[in-house]
Amino acid sequence: MQGARLGTALRRLVPPGAPRGSLSVSPVVNQHRMMTRGKLGFQQPAVFHTAMYSPVPSSFRAALADPNWRAAMEDEHAALLRNSTWDLVLRPPRANMVSVKWIFKHKFKTDCSLERCKARWVLRGFTQPTVRTVLSLALSRHWPIHQLDVKNAFLHGSLSENIYCVQPFGFEDPVHPDYICWLNKSLYGLNWFSTDLLSLGFVESKSDTSLFIYRHGSDIAYLLVYVDDIVLTASSAALLQGMIRALQQEFSMSDLGLLHHFLGMHVQHIDGGLFLSQYHMLDILSRAGMSDCKPCVTPVDTNPKLSATEGACVDNATDFRSLAGALLYLAFTRPDIAYAVQQVCLHMHDLRQPHLAALKRIHRYIRGTLDLRLLLRPSTYSELVIYSDADWAGCPDTRKSTSGYAVFLGDNFISWSSKHQMTVSRSSAEAEYPAVANAVAEASWLRQLLLELHAPCDGPLLSTATISVQFTWPPTLYSIGARSTSRLIFTSSGSEYITPQISGQNLKIFRNSLY
Repeated sequence: MQGARLGTALRRLVPPGAPRGSLSVSPVVNQHRMMTRGKLGFQQPAVFHTAMYSPVPSSFRAALADPNWRAAMEDEHAALLRNSTWDLVLRPPRANMVSVKWIFKHKFKTDCSLERCKARWVLRGFTQPTVRTVLSLALSRHWPIHQLDVKNAFLHGSLSENIYCVQPFGFEDPVHPDYICWLNKSLYGLNWFSTDLLSLGFVESKSDTSLFIYRHGSDIAYLLVYVDDIVLTASSAALLQGMIRALQQEFSMSDLGLLHHFLGMHVQHIDGGLFLSQYHMLDILSRAGMSDCKPCVTPVDTNPKLSATEGACVDNATDFRSLAGALLYLAFTRPDIAYAVQQVCLHMHDLRQPHLAALKRIHRYIRGTLDLRLLLRPSTYSELVIYSDADWAGCPDTRKSTSGYAVFLGDNFISWSSKHQMTVSRSSAEAEYPAVANAVAEASWLRQLLLELHAPCDGPLLSTATISVQFTWPPTLYSIGARSTSRLIFTSSGSEYITPQISGQNLKIFRNSLY
C-alpha cells in the first residue's frame, strides 16, 4: 500500500511526454519568515582543503626535530654569526648574564595564509596593557595603525657595556661548548635602536621601555617594539609614512600595512573598532585532546574550591604545566578565564586529579566560547574606571584570599588581574584593602603611562568594590596599623556579604560587559 502511494507521488512529478526515469525539479522557494544568511546575500565560502603546516614547538628540542623549524633556527643562527653578534669567551667571574630563549612563531600574510616559520634567539619580557592602551588611544583619535616587520639585519647596534649570554640551545660550538657569548651587538629584546629613535625625535617611555613616543607640535606618534615586530601609529597618515621612510633608511624593515597580527594576537578591523583574539585556542584544545569535547557554561566550579591535599596524585605533570602556561597566555585576550587559570596554576607543584579536572573544565568552557573576542572601540571620554573585589578566605587550605581588578580606559577594557594574596585577612573588609591597593597601583602606572602619551586622565579616578570605595586623585597613602606596606585609606560601610554561586546566566551577564 505504501509502495503504491510512493509510485503515485513520483508519477505526479513526471510531466507528460517526459523520458522514462526523469523527474522535474521545481525551484526551491523559502516559505518561512526566518532571516538567513542566504536571504541577506551573505556568502560563506566552503573550505575544501586544509593547509598543513608545522605546529609551533613547545621546546627547542621539538623544533630541532622538525625540518621546517630547524631550517628557521639555522637561518637565525647564521644571521647572528654573519653580523658578529658575539665572541665566544670563558665565563668571567661576576659576568652580567642575561636570560635568553628561543621564540618560535608563524608569520602570516594579511589573508591569514602562512608566510614562513620564524625562530628568534631573544631576551624576555613585555607588557600587554601598554599595547591595549596605545590601541585604545589610537582608535579614539582615529589614527592609522600600521605593523612593521624587521629583518635580522638590524642586529648591528653596538653595546656600551659587557653583557653575556649562553650559546643558542642546539647550536653550541663543537670546539668550545662550555664557552659563553660576549655580546658585541644587540639581541632581540635589548633596546637595539634606542639611539637611532632618539635621533629621529622619539623619547623612550619610563613606564615601558618598549614604547617610544614622538611629539613635535601637534604631530604625535607612538612606536611599540617587541622582539622584531613593530606597531606604529601617528596623528596623521603623512606623519606615519614619513616615520616609516625614516626607519627604513636606518634598518631593513617592511611595512605590512594595517595591524593584523601582533604578539600572537589576531587583530580584526571592523567599522568603529578592533577585535583582539588568538588563533591558538584551537591548538590548545588539540594539544589537550579536547577538540570535540562537550562545552560548559562556566570556566570554574566554585563549590567545592580546589584543595592542595584532596584527590589522587598525578605522576606526570609536564603536559598539565604546558597547557596551563598556554592558558595563561590566552588570558591576555580572555579576561573571563583569568581567575580560573590562576586557581589552577596554584597547584602546579603538586598536581592531583581535581586540579586536572579543573583544567579540563577550562578547556570545555573555551570550546563553547571560541567566538568571544576582546573589543576595542573609539571612546568619547578617557577616565580610568576600576572594579576591584576579593574572594575572602577562598583557599580551603590556607584561608588566604584572592584579589582581582578590572581597569577600563573610557569604554575599553585594558587591564585585569587575578592574584593570590600573601597574607590571611580576618574579615572581608580587610581582604578588600590589598585588592584595592593592587588596583590603585595598576591605575597609578597607567596614569603615568597616559601622561607620557600626552593623554592625561582628567578628573577623579573612579573605583568600585564590594564595600564602598571613595577617594580622589591623587590618592593619599597612609599606613594601616603596624604594617610596613602602605595601603589606601577609604571609607566603607564595613558590611559583610555572602559570595553568590556562579551560574551560567550570571556569568553571561557580567561577561557581556567585558567583550
